[in-house]
Amino acid sequence: MATPRTPQISSRKQPRQARSTELVAVILEAAAQVLAQEGASRFTTARVAERAGVSIGSLYQYFPNKAAILFRLQADEWGQTTQMLRRILEDAGRPPLERLRALVHAFVRSECEEAEMRVALNDAAPLYRDAPEARAARASGEQTVQAFMREALPDAAPATRALAGELITTTLSTVGKQFSGTSPTAAQIKVYSDAMADMFCAYLEGLARGRDRPVGSATGNKR
Repeated sequence: MATPRTPQISSRKQPRQARSTELVAVILEAAAQVLAQEGASRFTTARVAERAGVSIGSLYQYFPNKAAILFRLQADEWGQTTQMLRRILEDAGRPPLERLRALVHAFVRSECEEAEMRVALNDAAPLYRDAPEARAARASGEQTVQAFMREALPDAAPATRALAGELITTTLSTVGKQFSGTSPTAAQIKVYSDAMADMFCAYLEGLARGRDRPVGSATGNKR
């Protein structure tokens, strides 16, 4: 039995001129609109080309199939999330738990603001999630979290830090997606984010006490 082929998700070519860059931007904007409005199941290159007002041939110059378009949208979203992670978690001027609390608030708020798009991208993930490009993109964010855990829990065993990072990121992502689907108000987002941040901070404080090494107080850092 033949092994299923992983679809090509890399762009055919990179735009080198302003006109080409603008064309790719138009295609991606149209793709985001189609995905948010119609979902992953009805997402096709033909619909994207029609919404963008370009020929299907022009679209195929840059994206070989719908998986490539969806991965580009997902990669852009991952890039934005990774930048947010780094900006907050690498801020050495703030105590670790204060940074963690700020990250929770920023992430949940982002999930709620872009709920339709992120749910649709999650539905489309089977098309590209096992591709090498997807694994490389996810690894960047994981490295940022691991570096933060080494700082927050310097005396903990590597396995403990790895587990803590995985539990926090998995919980944040899963619960954040579910919560964003309830169309919460700004006040509800704050209450929910505070509660989740309290839980994460208490978890890290407990791990730190087990090693007789505080990681910093979260008191008074609610935003």
